[in-house]
Formats: sequence, structure tokens, C-alpha cells
Amino acid sequence: MDLEAVRTFVAVAEAGQFQRAAADLSVTQQAVSKRVAALERNLGVRLFIRAPRGAELTIDGQAFLPHARELLRAAERAVGSVRPGRRPLRVDVIALRGAASGLMRAFHRAHPEIDLDVVTLFEIETAVAAVRSGTVDASFRAVVAPGQRLPEDIESVRVLDEPLQLLTGPAHALAGARSVTLGRLAGHRIWMPGIVPGTEWAAYYDDLVAEYGLTIEATGPNFGSDALLDTIADTPALATFMGEHTRLVWPAGHGLRRIPVTGPVPVYPHSLLWHRDNPHPALTTLRSHLAATAAGHDAAGTWAPDWVTPR
Repeated sequence: MDLEAVRTFVAVAEAGQFQRAAADLSVTQQAVSKRVAALERNLGVRLFIRAPRGAELTIDGQAFLPHARELLRAAERAVGSVRPGRRPLRVDVIALRGAASGLMRAFHRAHPEIDLDVVTLFEIETAVAAVRSGTVDASFRAVVAPGQRLPEDIESVRVLDEPLQLLTGPAHALAGARSVTLGRLAGHRIWMPGIVPGTEWAAYYDDLVAEYGLTIEATGPNFGSDALLDTIADTPALATFMGEHTRLVWPAGHGLRRIPVTGPVPVYPHSLLWHRDNPHPALTTLRSHLAATAAGHDAAGTWAPDWVTPR
């Protein structure tokens, strides 16, 4: 159904005259007549009686009027749901318990007036496609892994270097350490079932293993963080890596230890991705907030893969 014709019908019904409706719509009276005639043909009924005093609704016109008004309200809601500035800012954070989620929580505290829609996408290809299509306005990723290139229309900026920590159970050989060097971890089993080949985090840990001779195992199904913590707590021979800003809660009886890793400090590099032509005004606010609050990266005494974007 032609919404302009519906809008014109409502204008005539409210004005009571074709001429006055034409003035309200800033069109000619002939255009108003053509639109109403087309709508009447589409519906197969007469909507108005042309009388000397103006245009009077027929019985069918009276029946159609409330539905016509609802059609226009629905159209406005539909447009508002996707209009930049009227819809929430959609941001992909990969994991709701990770560092990117923490960055968005801080942004929300600083700008509570901005509506947010936080989503979790998996692979970087999916995230980039969503950013390009406008499905999401921005995505937090570690870019770019070997063999990957961002499209020319995608911008990125590094916003956080997150130090890794070693997570052990109370009976692990390193449980009492105040810190541990990367060299000291050689020979210890580090279990990370969430590593998926082809992802940017798999590329990150592959390089970490190659450079420091670590043993990282990704065997077994990934049942989530709760199952990982249960296993680490009960298995003295296993440890895992966890980002410093990852927020997890575990039972007090687990006795888990979070141990800083040094010599150098391995940092996981988080970058923000967005489409250069994205018009959402809150995206500019998010970028400004991250630029003002982001800590420096590539600091002395830290390690990140050579392929990580320096921007």
C-alpha cells in the first residue's frame, strides 16, 4: 500500500477539504486528488463524498481512518528503529565477561543517556561483515591475524592492551608464586579449550607458544568458563591463561589463584572496528571516550605478536 496515499487520505480526512490538505502537505490539489483516487482504486471503495462544503468521509472511509492512522504510526516506528541517533548503538564485545564488555560498561557509566545494544559475535569475518552491513556499529577484535586484511572501508584503532594472568588451582606447583615469567611456564600444561583454529585468538596463542616454548592444549569440548574453572581447581597439573580484565566468580572452595605473568608481560591487544561511513552519532562519542581513557600500548616490557596492528 502506498503510504503517501494513506498519508494524503488522513490529511484530507482531518482537514475536511482537498485544497486545505494540499496546503498542509505542500503539494498541489491535483496531486491530492490523484493520490486519493489511486487509494480508492486499490481498496475498491469510495472513501470521500465530494460535497460543496468539502470532502466528507463515506462509511468505508470512516472504517478505514483509524487503520490508516495506525499504518502511519507503524511506518514511523519502523523508520525510527533504524535511524541513526534514534536506535541503540550496537556493539559486538565477543564475550560478555571479557575486557571489551568492561570497556562498554565504563562507557555506559560515562554516558548513561546513550542506548546500547551489546551483542556477541564469534569469528572476525562475521564481525567485519556485520560492521560493513550496518548490523552492528562497532566490534572489539584483535586485528589482524596472519593472512587477514581488513577491507578498505573498515577503520580500526587499538584501545586496550590486556595483560594475561596465569590461573591455577590451589595444588598447582606455581600456586604460591607472586608472579611467574614466561620462561618459567615452559613444561607446564596450560589448558585452553576455547581456542578455535582460524580465529584471531588462536593466532595470538600460536605465536606465544612458538616464541616462548609453551605447551598450550586445546583438547576436549568447551563447556564454558564454569567447567574450565572446576577442572583447573581440581587438577594440579593444569593451568590456564586469563585476561586481567576478565571478570569471573568462582566458589570460595575452589581456591583459585590469579598470578601475574612477566618477563615480558604478554598482552592481548583489543582494537575497535567500525565502518568509516557509519553515521550513528553515538559511535563518535564511543570513539572519543575510548581515545580519552585508553592506556598506551606497545609499552616496554610487554609482548604482542608482530602482526598486531599498531594503530
